Amino acid sequence: MLSMELVLTLPILLVLLLGLFEFTMLFYSRGLVVEASRAAARKASLPGATDEDIKAEVRRVLSPSLQAGVQIGVDLGDRSGDLVAVSIEVPMSSASPDLLWPIGVGLNGRNLYSETRMIRE
Repeated sequence: MLSMELVLTLPILLVLLLGLFEFTMLFYSRGLVVEASRAAARKASLPGATDEDIKAEVRRVLSPSLQAGVQIGVDLGDRSGDLVAVSIEVPMSSASPDLLWPIGVGLNGRNLYSETRMIRE
């Protein structure tokens, strides 16, 4: 027979473990999104870079699961010395399984976002 302490603490332990797993997956995915925006901004700062080159760089860095709902914003400067910006937005639901929705902490409608700005060469 299960002890009363185990019955009371097991659900709390389970929620903590699921939260830890979900947070770890989101933290890792955020690092990929940040690295993708930095790599794409470096590519955008080079002379002759096009939107397609930058989007290809983002897709090269991101894992296939994160590419499902990715939105990429590119603002190329016209001349050398202008500011270029690359923004990437990925739905959290494609970065991690939605494990905590039963307790009211869902990932639907939330996004991982990163924007990097650099000066065009």
